[in-house]
Parts: sequence; structure tokens; C-alpha cells
Amino acid sequence: QVHLVESGGGLVQAGGSLSLSCAASGSIFSIRTMGWYRQAPGKQRELVASMSSMSSGGNTNYSDSVKGRFTISRDNAKNTVSLQMNSLKPEDTAVYYCKAVLAKYSGSYYAIYWGQGTPVTVSS
Repeated sequence: QVHLVESGGGLVQAGGSLSLSCAASGSIFSIRTMGWYRQAPGKQRELVASMSSMSSGGNTNYSDSVKGRFTISRDNAKNTVSLQMNSLKPEDTAVYYCKAVLAKYSGSYYAIYWGQGTPVTVSS
């Protein structure tokens, strides 16, 4: 079993900051990519930010809408990923989901796992 548990969501005023964290636990051999997605009411789930493993260069990818405001980071030793969100806007309001692409065992295929989501509400 693999579990992704997010924390850190909540209510914040526009212009404020929040930090999200996600910890992956269970049977994990290797994590290729970790990232954050979000889904606002009535909209499709979209990429916020992702980061490859350090062995793959630690490359980051951000949605244009959050570039310069959000920062993703990983702790590979702890299998965690964090998202620092600054200068938050009402349009950032959504449920934020952690995603990991990982292999459970040596030689096994890589599969996608999702957390349950944590809500972020930005008031104007």
C-alpha cells in the first residue's frame, strides 16, 4: 500500500501565504516525480507544479498562472514534497492534490498515486 497525505490547506486572505506538504509512505522503492495539482469547483484538475527526482535533475515545472508566486520543493530522503504559495489570489481557491509517480518495488513499473486533497480558500 502507498499513501499520500497532504497537509497545510486552509483559509487565507488575498496577498497572503500558505505552505502545503505531502508525505508519501508505504511500500516505496523509488519516486520519479512529485507534484501538485488543483481542482476548482466546476473545473478540471490542472497542474500547479511538479518536480522530478534529483537523479533526473530535479527539474521543476510550473503552471504559468503560479510562476513567480509558488515554489515547489522535495525532500527525497523523507519522500515529501512541499508547495510554498505566496501572493495568493482568489482564483487560487481550489482543492490541492499531491501526485507521485513511483515504483513500489525494484523492477516494478511506475504508477501514479494521488492524495485525498486539501482545500485552499483565498478570500478577496
